[in-house]
Amino acid sequence: MAGDTLRRINGTAAILVAIAATIGALIYPIWSYEDRSGTGLANLQSQTVSTKWGPLSAVDRDFLVKVRLAGLWELPAGRQAMERAPNQAVRDAGDHLVVGHADLDRRARDIAAKLGVELPNEPTDQQKGWLREMTDAQGEDYQRKFANILRTAHGKVFGLIGQVRHTTRNELIRDLADAANITVLDHITMLENTGMVDFDTIAAEEAATGTQTGLGTATVRAAPHRTAATIATGGRRNAGSSATTAVRRRAPRNRSRIA
Repeated sequence: MAGDTLRRINGTAAILVAIAATIGALIYPIWSYEDRSGTGLANLQSQTVSTKWGPLSAVDRDFLVKVRLAGLWELPAGRQAMERAPNQAVRDAGDHLVVGHADLDRRARDIAAKLGVELPNEPTDQQKGWLREMTDAQGEDYQRKFANILRTAHGKVFGLIGQVRHTTRNELIRDLADAANITVLDHITMLENTGMVDFDTIAAEEAATGTQTGLGTATVRAAPHRTAATIATGGRRNAGSSATTAVRRRAPRNRSRIA
């Protein structure tokens, strides 16, 4: 009798241990990645995940965030130029910034909702600093800062867009990269059409620091004053206008693939 009782106790204990182990195995991943303080969830999110539009990598998610960040500071920068700039070419560049980034921002938010990616709602401290620098400037100094800060930032973007477009396996991210490439080229063209972009300073800074890609992460400084003799605007502005027209013709085709 005692032996039977002992066997029943041992059997019950074994069952309880097995149940506890099973519950622990189920709870541990949840605790590891969602409830634990620290970087567990961040580590989980850094991995590539499957979606019905193709794998979504950490680089893809970072690109989505940076497109959103670009709009958060370049939209107000464009509106400011439209209101403050005495030069029509600068106002036109501001208009293109507003139109282009409103479209990219809409795309980014739509894609992020489909892919479950959380987006920021305010610019970075660095981007806020660029906006303050332009806001504090006046007249010609303001126009030069606007043209060169934004031209340098857009120039830095090309490397990132190309990398994402080349490597992504996600259809939605690929379409966003296509649209971003067209928009950035249009903005570069319009900023250069102001005649205030200092290409010598851009080249010197790139040679000194090396290329850094990333929407909204580049080190940007306003170019020093250039004399009228060093600014060539004639034929280049006409050529830029043609390029801009071609860009705008192509934009709707890419827009229809994402909307």
